Amino acid sequence: MPSALESPEGGEEDTSRYEEIEGDPVSPMELSELLKEGTKESHDRAENTQFVKDFLKGRIKKELFKLATVALHFTYSALEEEMDRNKDNPVFAPLYFPIELHRREALAKDLKYFYGEDWKEKIQCSEATQQYVDRIHHVGQHEPELLVAHAYTRYMGDLSGGQVLKKVAQRALKLPSTEEGIQFYVFDNISNAQQFKQLYRARMNALDFDKNTKERIVEEANKAFRFNMQVFEELDKIGRSLAEEAQDGGFPVHDGKGDIRKCPYYADKLGTGGPGCPFHAAVGLARQPLVQLVLAACVAVVAGAAAWYIL
Repeated sequence: MPSALESPEGGEEDTSRYEEIEGDPVSPMELSELLKEGTKESHDRAENTQFVKDFLKGRIKKELFKLATVALHFTYSALEEEMDRNKDNPVFAPLYFPIELHRREALAKDLKYFYGEDWKEKIQCSEATQQYVDRIHHVGQHEPELLVAHAYTRYMGDLSGGQVLKKVAQRALKLPSTEEGIQFYVFDNISNAQQFKQLYRARMNALDFDKNTKERIVEEANKAFRFNMQVFEELDKIGRSLAEEAQDGGFPVHDGKGDIRKCPYYADKLGTGGPGCPFHAAVGLARQPLVQLVLAACVAVVAGAAAWYIL
């Protein structure tokens, strides 16, 4: 192989564990090809969820990005707990790359950046994420061979499309160039993502699974995509309920309809004795007879001036 992966210390590791990438062409019956072909439809559907489409266009609210990071934290905590449990199990052990792949520490840094030192007390697992987490734990404890599907779905995606999302998030949310808030997407111990993915697929293909087990793994990978889509849909619903965020230093928007307590200004002042929502204050002021008279006079003056200019 052209180059070695870097060790955590910054030097070069023993490359022997990576020297299995070259070899015969991949057979259509190899697990990596079965997964690629068998999840193509699910992959396309996941990419076309509203949340992902908005994200790719840079239309991602910071609050929603924070919640997505929370969901990833719970998902990867479950996945890596089960991977640790099965690190010596021959049905999964060849795919155990904690130094290169594990995301728990990176996600903890991101959550600390967004929520502060006490981030653990400020987050909770959502309903959709909990279903995903429960499935991962069930698989790890009862059908560990299916962990391959969940690891493949997550990590291969992180090393591919995830790198695009990293750049979009950094630009759209104006995150620091030093990569705070997006450590999840940073793989310091993988110097060549494409090369590592080749290695990972080679390791998958070397697993001694019969045809039935391979089919079950493909089916589980499609389940993993569905769990991800459910999380995306949940985030999309939350996103629609969030007030519009300030743009370029502007103010949040409130349309004056519905519950006044949903106005970001009003909610901020509730219980403080401060002034209410500026929108509603302006509407109330405009209803005063004297103010209406002054406004009417101003309109007449402006209309007269406009007519004079046109003539």
